[in-house]
Amino acid sequence: MEDQSLVRSAKTVEEAIELATLELGVGRDEIEIDVISQGRSGILGIGAEDARVRVRRITGGDGSAAVALGVVERFLDWMDVDAVATIRSSGGGEEMPIIDIQGSDAGLLIGHRGETLRAFQFLVNLSLGRGEGRSTGIVLDVEQYRERRSRQLATLARRMAQRAISSGRSVELDPMSPADRRVIHFTLADYQGVETQSEGEGADRRVVIITTGEAPRPSRGGRGDGRRRSRS
Repeated sequence: MEDQSLVRSAKTVEEAIELATLELGVGRDEIEIDVISQGRSGILGIGAEDARVRVRRITGGDGSAAVALGVVERFLDWMDVDAVATIRSSGGGEEMPIIDIQGSDAGLLIGHRGETLRAFQFLVNLSLGRGEGRSTGIVLDVEQYRERRSRQLATLARRMAQRAISSGRSVELDPMSPADRRVIHFTLADYQGVETQSEGEGADRRVVIITTGEAPRPSRGGRGDGRRRSRS
């Protein structure tokens, strides 16, 4: 069965997934799931909507994602978190699988600016790496938090770039994770009138937005930042 996918509806996401797996004749760890709608109960049945999912059978090359899904599900069960983990593709032609977590308790896994989510992702990848004797590249997401965060950071980057241009002075952003800093650098890579660099060490590392006509800033830590765009 090659790249076969189904869209199914039911009262809950779990029931819709079960319908699809029964029809495909596969187990939960053999499918990639895209939750189209969580559905809603309505009031006294009025306005109720079924949950909808799109399910695709995983091909042989997606085995690592299926293993990762099993690890995530075991962690969720151990932590007693009411959430459902599913596999989705990263899009954009990238091969890195994403495990998306949704449910009433899912928000607990995000934490302040995604700190808890990053820690959880690290633990999952560490578990997979130990089990297979190699490093892995599984990305965890919670109800598309990463996409929302990227949009917020891109908006912030453009706003702060305009502030730097208007004032003629550099703008320092708050300390960020490496992933968040990369979004800032990428957003402003072709932004006319500014350059970006990372400064500081460890948890204090941050992005500085500099106008192209401004004199170079003295280094405040970090190796080889200079005036070029530092992507870390």
